[in-house]
Amino acid sequence: MDPMSLKNLVEFMAKSLVDKPDEVEVNEIVGEQTTVVELKVAKDDLGKVIGKQGRTARSMRTILNAASTKLHKRSVLEIVE
Repeated sequence: MDPMSLKNLVEFMAKSLVDKPDEVEVNEIVGEQTTVVELKVAKDDLGKVIGKQGRTARSMRTILNAASTKLHKRSVLEIVE
């Protein structure tokens, strides 16, 4: 697997934020135009990846978009409950 993959990037960010890193699940759904990166964390950790007023999630999306642009792709981060 490509070490610079968007899936690995999201997984690294999420595991760095949560209390239960072994419960972090990331799925990458590659479409024609856009890649959807689904992030699933433990219920207790949901607030940590979303942050106050969604700031942490927004920041993760910004980083993901920057990485996607560099790879000439479009991507969307979905936090799955």
